[in-house]
Amino acid sequence: AEGSDIASRKASQNCLGKFGPLLPELIGGSADLAGSNLTFWDGAKGVSSEDPSGNYIYYGVREFGMSAIMNGIALHGGFIPYGATFLIFMEYARNAVRMAALMKQQTIFVYTHDSIGLGEDGPTHQPVEQLTSLRSTPGLFTWRPCDAVESAVAWTTAIQRQDGPSALIFSRQSLKHQERNEQQLSNISRGAYILLEPKSEPELIIIATGSEVGLAVNAAQELADQGKQVRVVSMPCAEIFDQQQKEYREAVFPKEINYRIAIEAAHKDYWYKYVGLKGRIIGMDTFGESAPGGDLLREFGFTVENVISVAQELFQQ
Repeated sequence: AEGSDIASRKASQNCLGKFGPLLPELIGGSADLAGSNLTFWDGAKGVSSEDPSGNYIYYGVREFGMSAIMNGIALHGGFIPYGATFLIFMEYARNAVRMAALMKQQTIFVYTHDSIGLGEDGPTHQPVEQLTSLRSTPGLFTWRPCDAVESAVAWTTAIQRQDGPSALIFSRQSLKHQERNEQQLSNISRGAYILLEPKSEPELIIIATGSEVGLAVNAAQELADQGKQVRVVSMPCAEIFDQQQKEYREAVFPKEINYRIAIEAAHKDYWYKYVGLKGRIIGMDTFGESAPGGDLLREFGFTVENVISVAQELFQQ
């Protein structure tokens, strides 16, 4: 309702501030990065040997240990564990993430600083292939929300899900609020939905997640000014979308619309199954670089101008 233009990691903290008082079974934590992950909320209290009554664990720099302990807490029962680190450091915890999915446990993995958009820390800290790794894990729901509204739905779904783990992927940088009607709001929980629809039958579909949804909307609006009919699909959770009924999936992606562009500041190969043979992908096939986030996004083609250029190439086929 607030429609805030904030980083999705901050939106995540706002969600915890609302859910926490209602759900005493939530037990959080972070692998040394609570101040950056924003997983510590007003009602959080650290667990210590002097006072074990808290609801937040300071795990230290031990991403695998944190994730494995979270699995143990979930297996014990009575708690819903969540724990956070930067998305790139999911690599250290990979086996525990896989085990959470294998055991079908309600473990909530929170990953922030989700793309080259994090900027100056450089390619050692900029995730590229990690989203593909998470999405290819059977039974894991991976959410990459585009604004505070999708972030709230991601948290709600993860808390309600009791048959497997969820990975919630959040940005460092601010994301623009996207306007929605009630039907669009309801469809977020279906994993993908039509966020922007043209006045006439669409001739191009742009698919995006996270920080790139705002880019897709801006590009679609400029293409509309050029007389093109462009649909924008936000896909915060591909795994949930793939479980939807065939009729819904085909309504979002009609077979007759072959011109498609996927935009995500991560490894591009994941998106071929949605864009098809005639589609294009604006993504990453190299590591990032060390520079301000905005400069990097421009350098790697995440601009309105590049999206329009790729779209024009499609239309000229």
